[in-house]
Amino acid sequence: MEQVFAPWRIEWIRRADKNPDIDDCVFCELPEQETDRENLLVARSEHAFVMLNNYPYNPGHTMVIPQTHTGDYSELTDDQLLDHARLKQRTFDALEVALEPDGFNAGLNLGDGAGGSIGDHLHTHVVPRWQGDTNFMPVLSDTTVIVEALEETYDLVHEAFAEQDGAIVPDENSAVVFE
Repeated sequence: MEQVFAPWRIEWIRRADKNPDIDDCVFCELPEQETDRENLLVARSEHAFVMLNNYPYNPGHTMVIPQTHTGDYSELTDDQLLDHARLKQRTFDALEVALEPDGFNAGLNLGDGAGGSIGDHLHTHVVPRWQGDTNFMPVLSDTTVIVEALEETYDLVHEAFAEQDGAIVPDENSAVVFE
């Protein structure tokens, strides 16, 4: 097996200005702002929320995030776990309607060394996948090809969440709420 080295990536990982407008945790602060659409938050529930990934692997790459600030999965209460799981289920449903993928990759990066850039606040990645969507660009040139603007994806996913049973839509710029 050949290896491709990308030593310049360490600069991005260690950068000091990861989120210059955020004082502490991006996943704690963004939901407190009143700019859901701008912050790509598409849905909320009692204990969790869903936002599009700023740097998606594929269109519709979302994260389902517990509101509780913890990097330890065992610290979530039963109510928080159930709510997080239910919101993941709603996310799969919304992405199915909005984007019609052939499948999904979903998972958590637990711990600082697990590959995620935010290790101290749990979040589950949900990445829609299509047959043949993998190409050489991410592997050989450290480049991801995104075929749809985040704003367009936001509109499609927001609308699909809004169509679900129990959805409350405060306005087009606010995340869909599930009580």
